Amino acid sequence: MFEEDIDDKIYNLLISNGIDENQEYPKFVEKLYSKVEFLWKESVPGSYSHLTEKFFSKIDVVIILSGLYENNKEKIDALIDASKKYEKPIVLVRPYGVEEVPENLESVAISLVGWNANCIVDSIKGALSLNSETCDI
Repeated sequence: MFEEDIDDKIYNLLISNGIDENQEYPKFVEKLYSKVEFLWKESVPGSYSHLTEKFFSKIDVVIILSGLYENNKEKIDALIDASKKYEKPIVLVRPYGVEEVPENLESVAISLVGWNANCIVDSIKGALSLNSETCDI
């Protein structure tokens, strides 16, 4: 890695969570941890429906794990509403092992990504520059 390629920014992420029968949340976090040069932290709210501007002012990117949507629709819809209200980019992650995502989620996302760790990191960084390209595995 060249000196000019070093990214010392610590990305503050809000990752959807909830009922997770397929353990997508821990798999996703493991992918992020595998990229040791990608610095990040996670902000975890008590409730998505009561998120404030102060809370969102610290968030860089919202990550929606679309595989959790079926069992957490109300919670994730509240997160999407808050993300739109406070103008935070949404990166949508495909359900683990599945290509299709709910259309209503895809329409609000700035980026759609699979489970490749490099693509995930690129999508997060790209979301901040409003880069709407997708990176598939």
